[in-house]
Amino acid sequence: MKSLLVYLKGYKKETVLAPLFKMLEASFELLVPLVVTAIIDVGIAQQDKDYILKMGMLMIALGLIGLVCSITAQFYAAKAAVGFATGLRHALFQHIQSLSFAEMDTAGTSTLITRMTSDVNQVQSGVNLVLRLFLRSPFIVFGAMIMAFTIDVQAALIFVVTIPLLSIVVFGIMLISIPLYKKVQAGLDKVLGITRENLTGMRVIRAFHKEAEETEHFVESNQALTGVQMFVGRISALMNPITYVIVNGATIALLYCGAIRVDSGILTQGNVVALVNYMSQILVELVKLANLIITVTKAMACARRLEKVFDMQSSLKEKKQETKQEENTEGNSETETEDTVVEFKKASLTYQNAGEESLSGISLKVKRGQTIGIIGGTGSGKTSLVHLIPRFYDVTKGEVLVDGRNVMDYPIRELRHKIGMVMQKAVLFQGSIRDNLLWGNEDASEEELAEALHIAQAEEFVAQKPGGMDFVLTQGAKNLSGGQKQRLTIARALVRRPEILILDDSASALDFATDAALRQAIRGMEDGPTVFIVSQRAASIQYADQIIVLDDGKVAGLGRHEELLESCSVYQEIYYSQFPKENGQNTGREAVSHG
Repeated sequence: MKSLLVYLKGYKKETVLAPLFKMLEASFELLVPLVVTAIIDVGIAQQDKDYILKMGMLMIALGLIGLVCSITAQFYAAKAAVGFATGLRHALFQHIQSLSFAEMDTAGTSTLITRMTSDVNQVQSGVNLVLRLFLRSPFIVFGAMIMAFTIDVQAALIFVVTIPLLSIVVFGIMLISIPLYKKVQAGLDKVLGITRENLTGMRVIRAFHKEAEETEHFVESNQALTGVQMFVGRISALMNPITYVIVNGATIALLYCGAIRVDSGILTQGNVVALVNYMSQILVELVKLANLIITVTKAMACARRLEKVFDMQSSLKEKKQETKQEENTEGNSETETEDTVVEFKKASLTYQNAGEESLSGISLKVKRGQTIGIIGGTGSGKTSLVHLIPRFYDVTKGEVLVDGRNVMDYPIRELRHKIGMVMQKAVLFQGSIRDNLLWGNEDASEEELAEALHIAQAEEFVAQKPGGMDFVLTQGAKNLSGGQKQRLTIARALVRRPEILILDDSASALDFATDAALRQAIRGMEDGPTVFIVSQRAASIQYADQIIVLDDGKVAGLGRHEELLESCSVYQEIYYSQFPKENGQNTGREAVSHG
């Protein structure tokens, strides 16, 4: 929790004024029973209506002043808590954005969403309540006891016995319930995870007619959470009856003792009423303090979860390079047009917590302007291979070089500026088509945007949309088809004018004709990029300058289509599963001519 308090630094004034005004409110609240005593002992006893009216006005004034102090304290506490949560949320979001794919895989999307929402809100509530009640409740409890001693020492001894008893009950129940509340929070995480999974996968659930099973799964998790909440609720519910029994017993003792001392002339009736009022104030504040501590405990548990996210450090470290070395490297890459753009040197990759390597000893050289096809079975490591180029993951062995320079030596921003990446899953953001395209290059002109759409075979359908490039996409681009989304993500990458273009199975929703036209348009680009095409379709990659065939994370074949068709059994199996063997050669020539 301490590491998060740095986000309260900008609200030092509020963190001082909020408790201060709460203390003022408490002070005025402690004076009210004395005014009531005066009204009973003087005004009512002597039937002095003017005095009663004057004391009544004083009591109203104390109440109004206390109300103003309370509202002021609430304002400053809320301002500090909301500002704290805002700063924390911004810092958390920025930190999550800095994490690599490896850390994101480990943490999990649903967990990070819970941290950003539920946990931050819980910490915000904790800060708010601490500023309002952390000093006020103890002040009222001990202040009421001290005021009782100023009235009568013997009667005040009842307070000395009652307060520890109440404290034992309140804090005992709290200590029992705190671990249970942690279980409640863990159960809430599980329910939120199931909810998110069901909402994002709604179409798949309906496609397989699994609504009943998923509903039953949700109900089971929700009932488990409800069971824990009800159990801890029953324990917490014991607080009120037990404390009221103690307070009512103490009140009876006060009235009994007070009656005897009133008969003896030691106390007045007003003094007894004041003592009873102070006892009631103590009860209310102890219950408030217990609820505060439970809330603060929840907030601290959530704060520790947030700290764990901040403790996650990206495994992608940027090395500081001397300017001269960078300039020389850039100069060489610009002057040598036929040099090696991308090189893998015995590159291996093992994902975190994975038992085996996903890629093993990959060695490969790619010349500038070449088109590289990558094909293989499911889980063979195709996506893992291309993810090493922009440093989404770092190699665990070997090296990956771009323009003759190890990718780990690049500033990440500079490296990724060279690369246009189109992921397997087409992700577009809410906003206009133009806004999404400008993610590739925010300074792109209208002509550059139009050219990118033309190359990506998206020009026609965009022109048919109301407003053209100003057509607004819904969240997740649900108002576009799968093929339209894929073409727009390709256009977004092309707007960047990348040196290296990676198409990671990004044309799977396109028909063969559109796919062939797309590849032909990319090959015809002026200063064409070096292209990596990951695909399950043999027709999409058989025109490539080199084809990499992966099998279980290793290179099973490397060469052109005709060479692999003769020498690589893995490639033959993939190819002939898509084309009849007797027509394989003809189909191959036709696909090449289309490419």
